[in-house]
Amino acid sequence: MLKMIHGAAEAPYHLIAEAAFPVPFPSRLEYNSPAHGTWNIVHIGMLLPGSHQIYICTGNCNRGVVLTAAEMNASDRFSTITVKENNILEGDMEDLIIDGVTEILEKLPKKPPAVILFPSCVHRFMGCDIPMVYRILRSRYPEILFVEGYMDCILQKAGVTPDQRLRRELYSGLTKRLLNRKSVNIIGNTLRIDKEENELTELLRSAGCDLKQIADCKTFEEYLSMSESYLNLTLLPIGKMPAEVLEERLGMKHLYLPQCFGYEEIIGYLEILAEELGVPAIPYQERIQTCEEALKQAKTVIGNTPIAIDYTAIPRPLGLARLLLEHGFQVFRVYADSFIPEEEADFKWLQQHVPELEIYSTIHAAMRVMPREYEGKGTVDCKSADCGNKDGKNADCGKNKVLAIGQKAAYFTGTGYFVNMVEGGGLYGFSGICKMAELMTEAFLQEKDTEDLIKRKGLGCESCI
Repeated sequence: MLKMIHGAAEAPYHLIAEAAFPVPFPSRLEYNSPAHGTWNIVHIGMLLPGSHQIYICTGNCNRGVVLTAAEMNASDRFSTITVKENNILEGDMEDLIIDGVTEILEKLPKKPPAVILFPSCVHRFMGCDIPMVYRILRSRYPEILFVEGYMDCILQKAGVTPDQRLRRELYSGLTKRLLNRKSVNIIGNTLRIDKEENELTELLRSAGCDLKQIADCKTFEEYLSMSESYLNLTLLPIGKMPAEVLEERLGMKHLYLPQCFGYEEIIGYLEILAEELGVPAIPYQERIQTCEEALKQAKTVIGNTPIAIDYTAIPRPLGLARLLLEHGFQVFRVYADSFIPEEEADFKWLQQHVPELEIYSTIHAAMRVMPREYEGKGTVDCKSADCGNKDGKNADCGKNKVLAIGQKAAYFTGTGYFVNMVEGGGLYGFSGICKMAELMTEAFLQEKDTEDLIKRKGLGCESCI
C-alpha cells in the first residue's frame, strides 16, 4: 500500500497573505504542464548564427531534443551521439564523444563556425573528463568555436542550471577587442527588443549608439561584432550572470536595468542609462500620462473580468499584478513557484492591500488534477447569444470568462482569452506598459485556440506543428 512519506499533502495554492517569500511552495515531486512556449536549450542554442548542436545522451533523453529541432525546422543544424550500455560498462565515454563529434563534423557538407556540445548527467555520474574532451576537439579543429553546453537534469534545482549555463556560454565566442563607445549590447534576451517604440532604445539613439542583440545576428561575423560594445545591458534576471562574466573577462561595463512595471522604478533605470550615455533624460510625465490613458482604455473594454498572470509570461508577475490592481483591474491569481528578490516590495504591498490574491504553483504534483477552469463568476462584457443578460454590457453572464497573461495561466484556468507571451515579450519601459494594455485588450476580444498554441515549443521560433 502506498503511503505519504512527507505527511499530509499540501495544497498547491495559498492566499498571498499566507504565502512565504521568495519560495511559497516546498520542492517535491513536480508536474510539467503541456504549455511549451518557453524556450529550452535547443531553441537558445539556435540563436548562435551558423552553429551546429551535438547532444550526447541515451536514446530516451535525446528523443525530446531531436523533436524540438525537427519542430523548428532546424534538423540540419543538429546531431546526436547515443550513449549505450556498453559505453558505460567499458568506460570509453571520452572516446565516444571525441570520435562521434569528429565523424559528425567530417560528414557535414561544410564545417560550422561553432559547435555547441551537450554532454549530459550520465557523464557526471561516470566522472567523464569533459575538459580533456574539449582540449582534444579544439586542437583538432582550431577554426571552430566549441561552446560548452550541458543537458543536465540533475542540476535543475542546484547550482547553475542548463538554461543559465548555456546563456552564459552563448557569448563565450566574444573576444577582447578595442571597445567602441557607440556600440551597446543587450545580453541574455532570447526575444529581440523593439528598437523603435522603446524609451531605452530612444536613449541609445539620442547618444548615437548602435544596439546589438544576438536575436538580430544573422551571421557569425555579426555575432562576433558584439565584442566591440563597451556596454552590456541586461533586462531579464537570467541575463545577469552572462553579462557579469563578460564584464570580468572582456572589460565591458554592465548595467542591470530589469523589466518592471512601477513608474518610479522605470524612471530610475532610464535615468541611470541616460547618465551613463551622457544624454538628457526623457520627459517622463508625458509617458506616464500615456500609460494612464492606455490602461484606462483597456479597463473600459475588459471591465471586471478576472485576470490571471503566470511567471513564464513576465519575470515579475507580482509587479504587473500590482500595476493592474492599482488601476482597477481584477487580478485574482498569480501562477509562480518562486519569486526573484526584486519582487519583494510588490509582494509586501500585495499582502497588505490585496491579501485575498491567490498564488498557485505551476509544478506542484496536485496541479495535474486541478480543475482546468475558473470556478468563480466574472463580470464580463459578453455579447454571447446564450447569455442571460441581453444588454451584454458589464454583466455577470455566468460564463466565467477569464483573461490570462501567459500560456500556463491560460492552461490552468481553461481560457481561450490570453496574452500569448514568454520572457517579457521584448517589452520595456512605459512603452512596454502601453503595449501590454493593447495586448490585453486584443486577448479579451479575440479568443485563441489554447490547445493548439501552447503545444508549440519556443514561442517566437519557427514551428512546423
